[in-house]
Amino acid sequence: MFTGLIEEIGKIENIEPMTNGIRITISAQKILQDIKIDDSINIDGACQTVVRYNDKTFTVEAVGETLEKTTLKHLKPGSLVNLERSLTLNTRLGGHLVQGHVNGIGKVTRWYPRGENYFLEIELPQDLMRYCVREGSIAVNGISLTIAHLKERHIGINIIPHTVKHTTLFKTKLGDLVNIEVDVIARYVEKFLNSDKGSSTLSFDKLKEWGY
Repeated sequence: MFTGLIEEIGKIENIEPMTNGIRITISAQKILQDIKIDDSINIDGACQTVVRYNDKTFTVEAVGETLEKTTLKHLKPGSLVNLERSLTLNTRLGGHLVQGHVNGIGKVTRWYPRGENYFLEIELPQDLMRYCVREGSIAVNGISLTIAHLKERHIGINIIPHTVKHTTLFKTKLGDLVNIEVDVIARYVEKFLNSDKGSSTLSFDKLKEWGY
């Protein structure tokens, strides 16, 4: 589990093929301070397991569904990626609950300065839009962000300069593909409401009454 608050930007040093996947080596600094084999690292929104490391780099292996559902398959040596270590029990939860399980890939359709801030618009797969609400949370390449606008298949997000400077958002351009993880709470609510409509007393009206 993660918060969506990026700790540092890593650099892809090497990518090598392996059976049904790729082995990715990433240079970092802060991430390496207390790293161990089998640690979970969120890489551009995708939770990956550390298989080896040294004092300058760590390596993960991306296979199967990870490559099918995320942008990791497009990485090249020199690519920059957002990095976050998994939560500990004494970590402040400053963003929102992020699993590192990418639900789909979005496309940047608008990106421009708006005063001192920035505006980002992303086109999402249609099946993910039902989990998006105004002022709701979403993870974009592992970054915890808040949805400001909704229109058809697009979400709009206002972003402060600090977030742009300390994540890979600073290199954003139109047409970029980004990993998307919707709010896991919304997915659980949907599952619960659809699991047993005949006996469940929970409803959208009840959730609204409770302030959700």
